[in-house]
Amino acid sequence: MRIPRIYIDQALAITDSVLLNENASHYLSKVLRMQEGRELIVFNGQGGEYSAQIKEIGKKQIAIQISQFSEGNRQSPLELHLAIGISRGERMDWVLQKATELGVTQIIPLITERTEVKIKGEKQDKKMQHWQQIIISACEQCQRNLLPILQEPQAIDSWLKTVSTDYRFVLHHRNDQSLSESSAPKSVTLLIGPEGGLSEEEIILAENEKFQSLRLGPRVLRTETAPVAAISLVQYLWGDLGE
Repeated sequence: MRIPRIYIDQALAITDSVLLNENASHYLSKVLRMQEGRELIVFNGQGGEYSAQIKEIGKKQIAIQISQFSEGNRQSPLELHLAIGISRGERMDWVLQKATELGVTQIIPLITERTEVKIKGEKQDKKMQHWQQIIISACEQCQRNLLPILQEPQAIDSWLKTVSTDYRFVLHHRNDQSLSESSAPKSVTLLIGPEGGLSEEEIILAENEKFQSLRLGPRVLRTETAPVAAISLVQYLWGDLGE
């Protein structure tokens, strides 16, 4: 049986005894039906991971004993930023999950001209918590030990002025420039619109900020498909995909 990995949002150290939260405890005891003495791996997103054992199973919480630290974060050598227009339903959730699995460093949800999802105040706080949990779950599954940074949603025009990566690509199908292998950058930003894509004005704004327009192929990709395709290509050319 595969050893489960659990994210713990607190400082960790060898010999620590830690109480897992109710969600993690329920998953281990009720879903996986793990017993006292079983092994697991825990990490806190600060680098590396810890071997641990289930020490005691209570009614609502499980106590674990940490025994060993292992270095290694399975990070891509490429600093990769994904800026994507906020989309409706489960599309955004799916993008966050797959982007995390594919090794992005930072995710920036963008408010664009064609963004239909309105999130402000308390609604935005809940959405950020939801998105962060998707990222955590993806890291537990794909064995990443450093969580990608999830930025607060922001307007595309103000965000564009802050980008400083080596390469910057804005994806849209109204262009014939394709991605080609060139000198390896240390950092890349991918800009992708929501349903309906980016407007002509937004594309021009991006190009004015040194973004290169990019088309992934002859077919128009959905907003949740384009990031997966683009990230995979970039990681294959300049990251660690295929190693």
